[in-house]
Amino acid sequence: MTEYDYEALGLVAGLEIHQQLDTATKLFCQCPTDLREPDAATRSFTRYLHPTRSELGELDDAAVEESMVEREFEYLAYDSTCLVEEDDEPPHELDDEALETVLEIAQLMDMNPVDQAHVMRKIVVDGSNTSGFQRSSLIATDGEIETSDGAVGIEDLMLEEESAQRVEETDDGVRYSLDRLGIPLVEIGTQPDISSPEQALEAAERIGMLLRSTGKVKRGLGTIRQDVNVSIEEGARVEIKGVQSLDDIDDIVRNEVGRQAELVEIRDELEAREASVGETQDVTAVFEDTDSGVIRGALNAGGSVMAVPLYGFDGLVGREIAPDRRLGTEFSDHAKRHGAGGIFHTDELPAYGVTDEEVAALRDAVGVDPADAVAIVADETDIAENAIDAVADRAATALEGVPEETRGANDDGTTRYLRPLPGAARMYPETDVPPVEPDPSDVPEPELLTAKVERYQDEYDLGEGLAEQVAYGKYMPLFEDVVADSVDPTLAATTLESTLTELRRDDVPVEALTREHIEDVLEMVDDGDLPNEGVPDLLTVLAEAPAQTAEAAAEDAGLGGADEDEVREAVVEVVERNASQVEAEGMQAFSGLMGECMGALRGKADGDLVSQLLREEIQKRA
Repeated sequence: MTEYDYEALGLVAGLEIHQQLDTATKLFCQCPTDLREPDAATRSFTRYLHPTRSELGELDDAAVEESMVEREFEYLAYDSTCLVEEDDEPPHELDDEALETVLEIAQLMDMNPVDQAHVMRKIVVDGSNTSGFQRSSLIATDGEIETSDGAVGIEDLMLEEESAQRVEETDDGVRYSLDRLGIPLVEIGTQPDISSPEQALEAAERIGMLLRSTGKVKRGLGTIRQDVNVSIEEGARVEIKGVQSLDDIDDIVRNEVGRQAELVEIRDELEAREASVGETQDVTAVFEDTDSGVIRGALNAGGSVMAVPLYGFDGLVGREIAPDRRLGTEFSDHAKRHGAGGIFHTDELPAYGVTDEEVAALRDAVGVDPADAVAIVADETDIAENAIDAVADRAATALEGVPEETRGANDDGTTRYLRPLPGAARMYPETDVPPVEPDPSDVPEPELLTAKVERYQDEYDLGEGLAEQVAYGKYMPLFEDVVADSVDPTLAATTLESTLTELRRDDVPVEALTREHIEDVLEMVDDGDLPNEGVPDLLTVLAEAPAQTAEAAAEDAGLGGADEDEVREAVVEVVERNASQVEAEGMQAFSGLMGECMGALRGKADGDLVSQLLREEIQKRA
């Protein structure tokens, strides 16, 4: 991977961290924040969304482009969603639990809460919200976190509603699920103080640690998303959306720096060549007898082939600007946003069934020289015309350098074009929700995870590794609750961080276990109703039949604690069955017989008691 002199390039970066809060109910209604499977939907409905004007009568460019492709949005509703999610009932007041959690986060980042929080509407017409906007409220400002390369300012802390979950593409548009819509979401925006990919990663990790320190954020895939704003001195601000993994942030920043640096070099080369973009043209006649499957398919469906001459672009459309992505890929992204499948261009032709003769005829048809390039789109006529116009616009932007835009993160650390950067016109007041006055005076400051690790070692005598696993694990709040109820800390920690992991590896459906299941099992051990050794078996039973209570499952599976007489009877039976081995080996037979005893008791007895009684019985016969 190419390394850049980030200081010389003038790298400036900032982060936007979006984290779901683990509240009992959603932000503007009393529906639970649990996710559902699409096949559990009780009904569905459809909507078409269009951009609206701001209070000043302005239209947001990003919303306008998003609406240019007419799409039907289908929404899956559940018995756990209500009319608020469907935009058929006004939103309720801001959720108190979510507001308290955000104020805790604000304390951890030394932020100043606002005197009065007003809910705003942010236009979103990609279908991810039934109303065509997302509700958002500024809660705190002017914070700071530390990194090894210096402080990074925290500009703002927003409390928002999460968007609907995208389920799949349909023939007419997109299908969404309403289970996620409305879950409280905190958005943390940093100042543009980040000057290297490594610092971007460290800042994101620090913010993630602070969020988890509250014990009130959701965990798992999709519950946290990172957006990264990146620019270099001769480039432009680019917002990269949807970075799912923290580990990808440094690669995203490196690749974006490289992309912008390459686009600047392409701009300089185009300027030296006195390049320009020509008028779009219909070149369908050139391909009347083509053997290209893509083009033939479009023509057979009554479509057209549209072209744009790119004067002075030869060799540059195919130039790599990021790993496996070229300037032509940028053009193609814009064509796809207007419904086309992509583009062909002369830097890559002949190929895809397009012959040398057709390339020569194409060049003649649009009147270009060898120093020039041509891009074409083959599709339905309306789509082809709109798509080639988008390609021409993007090519014209290449003459200027790096465009300001919103891009999406790819799994390989590269990015793709999504839409123009949003502007102020996308925000306007929400009139259905009254303002609130955040009061941080009664909100305790959470204990940092780093401090928890030390406390767990000192207070609970956990080893450093286990203490760190528990503190940083998703079961940390449950651990703290059960040890406060007198459950043995070592038992709680090993159950949550080791036993559940081992059961998952054995294909036990541990995701079916609720917090109440685990809590009740640990309390049964604390009450003497279940030996430690019975915990894995009882958790397995509950995972496979989660409708049961822990007590009922233990009784049905015969996992209750055995009294001393019952344990001794089982031990005596094992010893007598292996009498010859005991006589020959004495206490050396203990290890093998211990396992046999525990198997015979099937988790109904504590290992210490079994060990004690087995030693006594062996000594009697040795």
